[in-house]
Amino acid sequence: MTDPAARPTDTALQTARPGAGSVLVRAARREPVPHTPVWFMRQAGRSLPEYRQLREGVPMLEACRTPELVAEITMQPVRRHGVDAAILFSDIVVPLQAVGVDLDIVPGVGPVVAEPFRTRADLDRLPPLQPEQVPDVAESVRRTVAMLGETPLIGFAGAPFTLASYLVEGGPSRNHERTKALMHGDPRLWSDLCARLAGIAAAFLRVQVEAGAAAVQLFDSWAGALSRADYRRLVAPHSQTVLAAVGELGVPRIHFGVGTGELLADMAEAGTEVIGVDYRVALPDAVERTGGRYAVQGNLDPALLFAPWEALERRVVEIVQEGRQAPGHIFNLGHGVLPDTDPTVLTRVVELVHRVSGGDVEPA
Repeated sequence: MTDPAARPTDTALQTARPGAGSVLVRAARREPVPHTPVWFMRQAGRSLPEYRQLREGVPMLEACRTPELVAEITMQPVRRHGVDAAILFSDIVVPLQAVGVDLDIVPGVGPVVAEPFRTRADLDRLPPLQPEQVPDVAESVRRTVAMLGETPLIGFAGAPFTLASYLVEGGPSRNHERTKALMHGDPRLWSDLCARLAGIAAAFLRVQVEAGAAAVQLFDSWAGALSRADYRRLVAPHSQTVLAAVGELGVPRIHFGVGTGELLADMAEAGTEVIGVDYRVALPDAVERTGGRYAVQGNLDPALLFAPWEALERRVVEIVQEGRQAPGHIFNLGHGVLPDTDPTVLTRVVELVHRVSGGDVEPA
């Protein structure tokens, strides 16, 4: 596997990109920073009243494919909270829809696939993703980057396992029983399915980076349902393909999954600069499990945003202090912002992280 320390840090592509010198990018590269950068997964969306107003009557996938909406929604938490990075407003199933998969994002449920993938014949429904199939995504990135200035934009994609689970199960699943049955019952079909999804995810990330994203995050939301042996043998090689494809573009990569404490070393070794840590694993433990060679991202429990401020403040300060034991630290939640979160609390957390990590500083 590639040692992140060996990656170049001064290519023309990197230095010319908006946000390339930002606090977030420098922390991801394990370089000195004036303060700990902070952003939140799902920072753009349901917790913001301005988002709900803008999205009223607009289906999720339509919003994700409308550049003026994407740019405005992506900017909302940057304006409100002063976070150190924006993450593109989109969804991991957008590239699947773009290649022709019949799916919808059902409110209160999530992505639902009309005809689940179960046989080899279903592979014919997964052609490669071409940039001309997602011109709106590239335009969304360009518009947002122009509005952000030197604040970096994070692009993202779903990892092959998580995308495959949605396709095979037909929607969200608690136990992933059909997915695991296919993995073990027909490993060749499983490998072929994940290989196609790896190509789609890689192409989707490349579109975002080439349009101006300064970093990317690969979400393997459901990987925590796997044993380490299954992850290493049946999943990691496909995530490695995605991360390698975007790695040559020279932007920092963040690899994140939920409930993946046992998998952190393998997820890091798949090829990344930053390993995302959910709230179940302490940052020092994550640093130890990954050999101290990677920056870490995390890892406040989103539920603690509902706690009294004194308790929340204490935990935020602890995480900032724990992050100092890592070669680089990006403050984030251990999963996404919950819909009923008070936005003013998020703003206070950003201010607190900046204050305790580096004094009274302005966000990057």
